[in-house]
Amino acid sequence: MTILGIETSCDETSAAVVRDGKLLSNATVVQLVHSEHGGVVPELASRAHQKLIVPIVDEALRKASMDKIDLDAIAAVHGPGLIGSILVGLSFGKAMAMGLGIPFIGVNHMEAHIFSNLIDDPKPSFPFVNLTVSGGHTQLVFVEDYFQYELLGETMDDAAGEAFDKVAKMLGIGYPGGPLVDKLAAKGNAKAVNFPRPYLEEGSHEFSFSGIKTSVLYYLRKVGFDKAANRNEQFIADVCASFQAAVVDVLLDKLLMAAKKYNVKDVAVSGGVSANSELRRRLKAETKIHHLNIFIPKLDFCTDNGAMVAAAGYERLRHGFESSLELTAEPNLQLR
Repeated sequence: MTILGIETSCDETSAAVVRDGKLLSNATVVQLVHSEHGGVVPELASRAHQKLIVPIVDEALRKASMDKIDLDAIAAVHGPGLIGSILVGLSFGKAMAMGLGIPFIGVNHMEAHIFSNLIDDPKPSFPFVNLTVSGGHTQLVFVEDYFQYELLGETMDDAAGEAFDKVAKMLGIGYPGGPLVDKLAAKGNAKAVNFPRPYLEEGSHEFSFSGIKTSVLYYLRKVGFDKAANRNEQFIADVCASFQAAVVDVLLDKLLMAAKKYNVKDVAVSGGVSANSELRRRLKAETKIHHLNIFIPKLDFCTDNGAMVAAAGYERLRHGFESSLELTAEPNLQLR
């Protein structure tokens, strides 16, 4: 079976080809138009997807050395995400499937992130606990088997990646904030500022990052920081390192707590923030101490990508799932 996967849920336009479970190609374009606005502008994102979807699909097919008539099915994300962006990939995928007379599979974007660790070997063994952490989502999921999920907890306010972006904006270091904070944090002192760690009530698997972000804001006000005038690089690096340490502590502790509660040996992390170097370093160190196997995607598969959609679509088709061409975009789609 050869499947084309399409991802357009936010600001990455991506397509990939999977044949019999093996990734043949992955083509992605990150929309740079949003950097001047300090965040993703939904209208600009959907317009960019419209311009990019055809050349990206063509590139994915070219890299896989095949024609569209070689495809056996097409998978595309139908939520969650920005509805205008979702509609571009979803509509294109359904139309292409209808034109070729092949099955169409709608994929949940959050499920696709879980599959980002099931693209290449080695893969986590079922059951495992997966932490998806990105600009729009933070979720902790018990993955019992293919398509058998228990949502353990998610963010009650800001996603972790969203908090990174907002702190970067406070410091005036640019967008997207995650990679920039990570880079500067490497030069800073993580103990310079003791930002709070919101664990919520004992045993909770829920997340809350709004408080950490607000603490950074109050701290900057207290010291009289002016992002337009104050370019003390060491100060900014120390704030980045201290903020990043607080977020990583919470993410790591919740993941380890869930692994212990559900008695799993494999844990996985996915989403854009899984590319964070400090999170990766701490994950490898702490899981070794707790005798756990850690799985983190290659950097190409951390952010939104067609490969994870194609991988999920392949397994869904293999397990007998097929979607109606009347499937609609669901910006608030839940993992189920």
